[in-house]
Amino acid sequence: MVPVRRVQALRLFSDPDGPWWALRLHWRRARLLVRALRKRGELQPVADRTAAIRPGAILAFACLRNEAERLPHFLDHHRRLGVSQFLIVDNASTDATPRLLADAPDVSVWRSEASYRAARFGMDWLTWLLTRHGAGHWCLTLDADELLVFPRHDSLGLPALTAWLDARRIPMLAALMLELYAEGPLSSARCAPGADPLEALPLFDAEGYLWDRQRRYAGISIRGGVRRRAFFADAPDRAPHLHKTPLIRWRRGHVYVSSTHIALPRRLNAGFDARRDAPTGALLHSKFLDLALAKSAEDKVRCQHFTHPGRYGVYYDAILADPVLADARSVRFRDWRQLQALGLISGGAWAPMGAF
Repeated sequence: MVPVRRVQALRLFSDPDGPWWALRLHWRRARLLVRALRKRGELQPVADRTAAIRPGAILAFACLRNEAERLPHFLDHHRRLGVSQFLIVDNASTDATPRLLADAPDVSVWRSEASYRAARFGMDWLTWLLTRHGAGHWCLTLDADELLVFPRHDSLGLPALTAWLDARRIPMLAALMLELYAEGPLSSARCAPGADPLEALPLFDAEGYLWDRQRRYAGISIRGGVRRRAFFADAPDRAPHLHKTPLIRWRRGHVYVSSTHIALPRRLNAGFDARRDAPTGALLHSKFLDLALAKSAEDKVRCQHFTHPGRYGVYYDAILADPVLADARSVRFRDWRQLQALGLISGGAWAPMGAF
């Protein structure tokens, strides 16, 4: 039987609202920063154009591999939003990705042949670049298959949004990862290199999202969407998290703990807190192009994309079966106004419902 005092001590140490938990998170943040410092040696500069970064520039960071098909549209979309410079880690691409990155005058590129998984799925590398080059800037951290949208993004863009957030001392924008998919089998979702993937992936799930308070990190956990419905119905706790904080006014000492799902300090995870009356966005996720078939076969062998990759063999097999993901819950994507009307993103005081 565990002594009462020991139980009380364990509860005190693990209480998310207590001082000991705050101290644990402080030390965890310090360890992650040290990891990033050590991992910087795995990055080899290919095209370093960071000298062109100007005060106030909005920066985008990404770690990617073999994304030549999606990369041109990814860059153009975020340029239109207002990104000035891209800082990208190329994890041993074997397609045209290195050439596309090196030829872009607003992209700085580092290459790494090291393990993506051993670098915390690329976050150690990005943490170093964010610390070295992102401090004092609004920094957008994305995957190459994610496109950020938010209320009024098509008319005002990131410069106006970040100025609004700065004026209200809100240091982040939270976003729901919205999975897009085709009307037919996964193999039918073909997108020409450089084209908008939404042309091949017009559908999304408009309902079925579970929002839960996450006390440990003072945020909101979101699960649901087509991946939970189609691939994790029997194991919903293994379904991917859909909450992210991709846009942060970066300071030295900030870190991402798990992809861009969780950040430290904890105040950076409050982007979905409705009491702030702040906007939220969506990351349009183009994972389910026909490219997913080849990528899933490769990922199943490489085992680089999950902490416990052995648990996800059934998931990869389900993708390789070339499923039809559309069903009665599927809705055709239109624009940010539609997402706001559905309650999937919020305009807050930035873009109140019905004002535009």
